[in-house]
Amino acid sequence: ESFHPVEVTKGLWIVPEWSTPPDVQATNIILNPGLAFGTGEHATTKLCLLLLQSLIKGGELFLDYGTGSGILGIAAIKFGAAMSVGVDIDPQAIKSAHQNAALNNIGPKKMKLHLVPDRTFPASMNERVDGIVEDLSSHEIRGISETEKYDVVIANILLNPLLQLADHIVSYAKPGAVVGISGILSEQLPHIINRYSEFLEDILLSEMDDWTCVSGTKKRAKEDH
Repeated sequence: ESFHPVEVTKGLWIVPEWSTPPDVQATNIILNPGLAFGTGEHATTKLCLLLLQSLIKGGELFLDYGTGSGILGIAAIKFGAAMSVGVDIDPQAIKSAHQNAALNNIGPKKMKLHLVPDRTFPASMNERVDGIVEDLSSHEIRGISETEKYDVVIANILLNPLLQLADHIVSYAKPGAVVGISGILSEQLPHIINRYSEFLEDILLSEMDDWTCVSGTKKRAKEDH
């Protein structure tokens, strides 16, 4: 009940399922916050929404790495992306994202959601979850194994997985595509810049409260002459 409509920026609102949108003409993302992270009130989520709004021009494939409530994937579709794919290690997040997609009339062809093994731990530590996680030795995420496919990739997760999985996160982006990294406290920024400058160029920062969102363009392979 403490969750009220939030205006992220002019014309973009996050509206709880039980509220009436304050502005019916706006882009309204309807959410039942449930148990998954991402109600839109947190600075990291707002930073990602603003980044996404600036990047989606129409027709893009978007990957939400650590989808939580599904808010970014839903926003991408509403901004005009052709398809969103969301992955998460938490079955509750996938369930929540499915419900939130439905609240926004976004069907499974437009927004695909996958439960994936937690790659920050050795495979032996992964429990099988309802048989969904089958091949834990596989480094690919089932259903989105095509690397270098996405026009925009955003990972709004925690510092350690952002550092440990940097190459994996970036591998899904097309060369020249934008990768956004968020969930970073300002003092953690040097670690992230150091790690991601290997993969990204034209790095930009946006800040809100004590949080930072880093975005950059995936480097294109240098041609051998």
